[in-house]
Amino acid sequence: MARLTTRPRRLLARLVSGRTGPDARFGARLLTTVAATALVSVPFALALLLVESQWPPLARLDHRTAERLHAAALEHPAWVRVLRFLTDVAWDPVTMRLLVAALVVWLLLRGALRLALWAAVTATAGGLLGLLVKHVVARARPHLPDPVAEAPGFSFPSGHAMTATTSCAVLLLALLPLVPRRLRPLAWVLAAVTVVGVGYTRVALGVHWVSDVAGGWLLGLAVVTATTLAFEAWRADVGRLRTTPAQGLEPEIRSEHPEPPVGVPDRP
Repeated sequence: MARLTTRPRRLLARLVSGRTGPDARFGARLLTTVAATALVSVPFALALLLVESQWPPLARLDHRTAERLHAAALEHPAWVRVLRFLTDVAWDPVTMRLLVAALVVWLLLRGALRLALWAAVTATAGGLLGLLVKHVVARARPHLPDPVAEAPGFSFPSGHAMTATTSCAVLLLALLPLVPRRLRPLAWVLAAVTVVGVGYTRVALGVHWVSDVAGGWLLGLAVVTATTLAFEAWRADVGRLRTTPAQGLEPEIRSEHPEPPVGVPDRP
């Protein structure tokens, strides 16, 4: 009887001290992933709530920004042509998805199956989730006099903005280990300029509200966070070292400028 009463105590002591088996550690990582994803999803949920409730300050921001940028577009037709090229060709969602698809193929050829799967899942989940939210919210696009561009479908969230966010994150995190450390800030700046630039073109052309673009950014960030944390939990479960965003997601794909893992100092 004494032995039966001491077993629960020993089990509790093991749980508190963290000396649990691999299943418990993996469960803890998954729980952390879910909690972090929920936390990152809060800003998007708040944006959705404000859009659905037609919060007056946000509505005023949407309409004033649309009117100002539309007036500027009508006065500068050459600038409109530049914006249309950027949004319809260079930064089009099809272009972004093709870049991610090419990355997935390259990763498979390099033998990085896990990373290729992460990239494919992130891009696919982002596209499907964005389409689902669009149809659930069913928000109308801006209706402006003398429109300089048109777009089909619903407005919130911006598919262009969300695709740019997920695609740039996938490309950046997967290829960052191949970039010399001194050039990595430039890679981050290029990704940021692309994401912000895509959002600007959609509002400037009058096919999205500012809140649509913000919603696309936030939802894309939530998707990338969820898949990346799950990927890191998977890596840790098979004995791989954890990485940071500054390093990228797959340090075993080395460039000619390798760097030590997290927590290991550079050699002199």
